[in-house]
Amino acid sequence: MAYRILIVEDEEPIARMIAMNLSVSGMEPVIFTDGLSAQRSLAEDHRYDLALLDVMVPGRSGFELLGDLKPYGVPVIFLTAKDDLHSKLTGLTGGAEDYIVKPFEILELLVRIDKVLQRTAGRDEILHVRDLEIHLDEHRVFRNGEEVVLRPMEFGLLAVLAKNRNIAISREDLISLVWGEQYVGESRTVDVHVAQLRKKLGLSDCIVTIPRVGYRLEA
Repeated sequence: MAYRILIVEDEEPIARMIAMNLSVSGMEPVIFTDGLSAQRSLAEDHRYDLALLDVMVPGRSGFELLGDLKPYGVPVIFLTAKDDLHSKLTGLTGGAEDYIVKPFEILELLVRIDKVLQRTAGRDEILHVRDLEIHLDEHRVFRNGEEVVLRPMEFGLLAVLAKNRNIAISREDLISLVWGEQYVGESRTVDVHVAQLRKKLGLSDCIVTIPRVGYRLEA
């Protein structure tokens, strides 16, 4: 079952951009462009796994919506242009999981969403890519029902690519996300692991090389 993500953002191009990237990552976004409409909707439908709130939305602010969502146990990430310390402290001490200042990179947002969902969703997430089932909590991969054994870094790389499908990710970002920021070595190691994934999982035409950038998993 896909994660349902509430988006409250009055700048429609930003809301649509976020929703598009959530959709291609296998999530189900629901958009509201004003806070009052979002608040009223909660009485009938509050089954969200996460809420992305702008602070300065008409009708009812993101800070007020944070209080509206608390009774339903919906975790919140703020996405806002308000970068002053008071606003950050108001959001974080009020119970938000994260506070991201605009402009932001979509990959950073997806990674932060993933981290929050790992902490709060409480269910085994399974990603589907062609004939693969990727069990994130169990660190297991099945192809047509048969398990394929991957080394830890191979699994980590596959998970990052699958979570951010259809998004080009640089080798540097892949190293940071899979091997960690403290990794010291050549970016060539990414190419070696991608080659192994293509061979073991039959993803030669699915993991696409982006010249002078990195890779994109198309699914």
